[in-house]
Amino acid sequence: MIDHYRRLFERHQWLLNGLCWTVVQPLDDDLTVDDLLWRLNGGRDPERRGMYFREAEELEEGRLVLLLVEEDMACGFLSASGDPTPDAILAELSRGARVWMTTWHFKGGETLLYAAGGEIRAKIYDFVFAERLIEHGDQSILADFRTLLDGLGPQDYLGKYCAAFAFIEAATGVGLETEWLEAEEAPVVLLDNPGRG
Repeated sequence: MIDHYRRLFERHQWLLNGLCWTVVQPLDDDLTVDDLLWRLNGGRDPERRGMYFREAEELEEGRLVLLLVEEDMACGFLSASGDPTPDAILAELSRGARVWMTTWHFKGGETLLYAAGGEIRAKIYDFVFAERLIEHGDQSILADFRTLLDGLGPQDYLGKYCAAFAFIEAATGVGLETEWLEAEEAPVVLLDNPGRG
C-alpha cells in the first residue's frame, strides 16, 4: 500500500504541499453520508457538485472544497487546503463512528489522529521526524503506524506520508485513487462553515 501511495503522490505532487484526509466508519447503519457532511459543515447542508476536484478548489475561494470518497459503509473526505479538521468537529463526527485523520501543510503539521465515541482517542504530531514525534492518548491504538514509520528511513518523508494513508486504508478499507483526483465529474462537496480550519 505504501508503494501505491508513493505512485499517487509522485503523480499528484501538489498534494504534498498540504492536505487533510479524514475517513469515517459509521457504527450505526442510520448514520448517513449526508449526516456526516452536515456535521462537517457546522450543522448546515453543504453544496454538492460533480466536477474536477482541482478546478473546484480554484473556483471556490473562501469555501472548503472536499473530494468525497465512498466505500461500502465508510467514507473519506479529502481537502487540499492543509488545514486540519478541528478536534471538536472530529469528535462530533466520531459520535456513533470511528474517525481517522491525517494532515500536513507546507510548514509541517504532520498529524495522524483517531477518534471514537465522541472523543479524540489517540494523536501523533510531527510523525515524519522520529526524534520530535509527540503522542497523546492511548498509544496502543497507533502502535502499528509507529511500526510502519520505523521501517522507513529517517529522511524518507514521502514514505512517511504514504505510511499514514496506508495505515488508514488498512484500518478502514477506504483509500485514495488517482482516478478520483483526475475525474471530470468527481463528487465534490463545498463547505461554508466559517469555524472550520
